[in-house]
Amino acid sequence: MERNQMHRQLANMRKALFDQGYLDEQFVQLEELQDDVNPNFVEEIVTLFYRDSTRLILNIEQALEKSSLDFSKLDTYMHQLKGKTTRCKRTFQQLKKEYSTLKKKLETYFQFARQIGPVETACRSSY
Repeated sequence: MERNQMHRQLANMRKALFDQGYLDEQFVQLEELQDDVNPNFVEEIVTLFYRDSTRLILNIEQALEKSSLDFSKLDTYMHQLKGKTTRCKRTFQQLKKEYSTLKKKLETYFQFARQIGPVETACRSSY
């Protein structure tokens, strides 16, 4: 595949992630911090997020499985992960589904980005 075509495909993947609501302004802000010294900065930050959030999701899941729920502890975990939440179990199942979907999409995006090499810093108007 031609390099310019690959860059266009990566840009289209990125745009789709924004259009679908998986990425927002915070992602752009992370991209703006990426430079030649650390060309994989965004991917590294996302990897750290998934490492930390995997532990939080496990903690939430274990807390929800207990017969006597500790809402104080659940609130702390949920707040760390996604802010205050009501209807814990249903919301948590949706969160797990979205978490998994986003992780797969970002893994595909970063894998493709590594394949084509460094790209220029993102422009705010490109999403």
